[in-house]
Amino acid sequence: MRQNINRLALLFALSCFTLVSCQTSNKESEWRSLFNGKDLSGWTPKITGYPLGENYGNTFRVEEGLLTVGYEKYQRFSNRFGHLFYKEPFSNYVLRVEYRFIGDQAPGGERWALRNSGVMFHSQAPESMTEQQDFPISLEAQFLGGLNEGPRPTGNLCTPGMHVYMDGELITQHCITADAPTFNGDVWVTMDIVARADGRIAHVIDGDTVIQYQNPIMGGDMANNLKEGILLENEAVNSGYISLQSESHPIQFRKVLIKSLDD
Repeated sequence: MRQNINRLALLFALSCFTLVSCQTSNKESEWRSLFNGKDLSGWTPKITGYPLGENYGNTFRVEEGLLTVGYEKYQRFSNRFGHLFYKEPFSNYVLRVEYRFIGDQAPGGERWALRNSGVMFHSQAPESMTEQQDFPISLEAQFLGGLNEGPRPTGNLCTPGMHVYMDGELITQHCITADAPTFNGDVWVTMDIVARADGRIAHVIDGDTVIQYQNPIMGGDMANNLKEGILLENEAVNSGYISLQSESHPIQFRKVLIKSLDD
């Protein structure tokens, strides 16, 4: 069952439920914006089949103050999965993302990628990816939009090249469904990712904790065409880079904020 958390007391409640420091307050001034609302300063694209920094088809851009992912210049998507990386790694933080799906899926996108995107975190460095690599070794807080066909919860966890623990049990399946709502239509959704340096992680949507897990380690597959030796089986991961995903359905972001949990 999701925990009903008063939105105005989000971080205090998380301090008791997901063990965020009680000394952290929710003043807006403590948040750092990673997106300036004007351009992609500080961000670098990595699209499958292209070198780091090449923004094929102007996939990632800013439109009317919104960070936008679109595919108007794609004849077909052709598995050109993309990730827009922020310039520095992070550990021990709350990441807040406000997103909405828009428009129609790119031609040739996979059925599972319809109204599907996400934010990758605890990721390998973008420069360590090969040109043909599809997904970085990382954790993904998955964004799913409703299809007006019944439940399709957002906020799930997917794990390319990673495993996690839940309640002391090693979880090796690629995606774990969150106890989260379904959002139909092009509505704005706010998701917080609480990522502690000691390995405790939670996804929070509009004040409700929808999934918790611990102690991510490298392992498994679902990240292809890696450099030899980059995936170190069973190595603990408690920090890394953040990236916004491009999986064939247009999406926009109006906020990408981060708050340090260091005392």
